[in-house]
Amino acid sequence: MSQPNRHDPLPRPRTSRTAAFCVHVFTAAGGGIALLALLEAVREHWAAMFAWLGVALVIDGLDGPIARRLNVEAVQPNWSGEVLDLVVDFVTYVFVPAYAVIASGLLLPIAAPLLGVGIVISGALYFADRRMKTADNHFRGFPALWNAAAFYLFLLHPPPAISTLGIAALIVLTFVPIKVLHPVRVKRLRGLNLSLIAVWAALAIVTVARDFDVAMPVTAALCAIALYVVCGDATIRLLRWENR
Repeated sequence: MSQPNRHDPLPRPRTSRTAAFCVHVFTAAGGGIALLALLEAVREHWAAMFAWLGVALVIDGLDGPIARRLNVEAVQPNWSGEVLDLVVDFVTYVFVPAYAVIASGLLLPIAAPLLGVGIVISGALYFADRRMKTADNHFRGFPALWNAAAFYLFLLHPPPAISTLGIAALIVLTFVPIKVLHPVRVKRLRGLNLSLIAVWAALAIVTVARDFDVAMPVTAALCAIALYVVCGDATIRLLRWENR
């Protein structure tokens, strides 16, 4: 019998079915976090709601890499991590923020319920759209980031008429084939993108911890990063066209 080459890498230990299933439980925990966020929203504890949504965001960022590392799809083929992720993302990115937007009093009262329904319907359709990502990993259309939209409403507190028009515009933009940056998966300027997201996360944590009572430079930085995410691709394309 031939002996293994001592320079060969050691084989990875096999992932147990229990460990793989625990990854699915970790993903599903995001749904439980969404319920806690909704309870805080019902009490109008908006900062606490956003804190729980932030925890859900961390879970959403970690579960995918862990699942790929442990090869969960192969070890637990009867459970669809993709479907589970979409279910949890819908309640954390769309449903709970929709409630916050319409219950906060930041919109025109006559339009708030209709726009809340529009958020939920457009968000559900977006999550079911197989074309939600472009070939270069940008989002196609406004990517149903209603947790972020709600965050900026609470941060900026624009007049109700402006808020109402803004929410209506985002619902429409869900179906418009604009390209919105995915800060993690887009390869171009990935280092810059990740750095900006890290800065955004730090500033968002400070903002929520201070119940949205932050200085103007913090607000300006948060808005500038949001504009880069939404308009960065279009700006780069325009600059390239002008430099021809």
